[in-house]
Amino acid sequence: MTEPSHLTAVRESYDTVAADYARRVKEPAELDPVSRAMLAAFADLVRPPHPGPVADLGCGPGKVTAHLAALGVPVFGVDVSPRMVELARAAYPELRFTVGSMTALDIADGELGGILAYYATHHTPPQWLPTVFSEFHRALAPGGRLMLAGHVGNDEHLRPTRAYGDHPVSYESYLLPPDRIAELLHRAGLVLTARVVQEPEGGSKRQVGTFLAYKPG
Repeated sequence: MTEPSHLTAVRESYDTVAADYARRVKEPAELDPVSRAMLAAFADLVRPPHPGPVADLGCGPGKVTAHLAALGVPVFGVDVSPRMVELARAAYPELRFTVGSMTALDIADGELGGILAYYATHHTPPQWLPTVFSEFHRALAPGGRLMLAGHVGNDEHLRPTRAYGDHPVSYESYLLPPDRIAELLHRAGLVLTARVVQEPEGGSKRQVGTFLAYKPG
């Protein structure tokens, strides 16, 4: 099966910027209070005795994965960039990190108690989001929880050419309205329980949307 072109672009771009990205991305403790609270709420939802491990999809250098582990979550990380996974393994050797894609997870049906997609889906073209969200539904156990967070917008399509230390990149970003994301999650069979939209602050130009959902069963 031919790999979607956007995955190739994301992999190559993040392999290129990985070291600078890992140095520049915030530690979870440095996030704004709302973001920290949402991660803590997700951790409360997926800690044992909730069944199944938790996958941090698009984990990058593993900082949020390690944060969830410190909160008692049985978590592992998955990223499309081999270089990101290499950095995450070096930084957190006690945790498991694997290379993989959200469009075709190497995870059994109903295996996961939770999925975190933290600033991980905005490089996915909108026509591929139903595939990604269906994979989330497939991999979650009944009652399994999803937290999805990232920049939202008004159908904005961004084509940056350089990022993180002025490295050349070929990925694109898609900032969808929160209502569209909520509808796509619903169509994938996931039940939305919370939605928080944060207005830009602290020098940011983008709204941030955080969605909590679960797989019924």
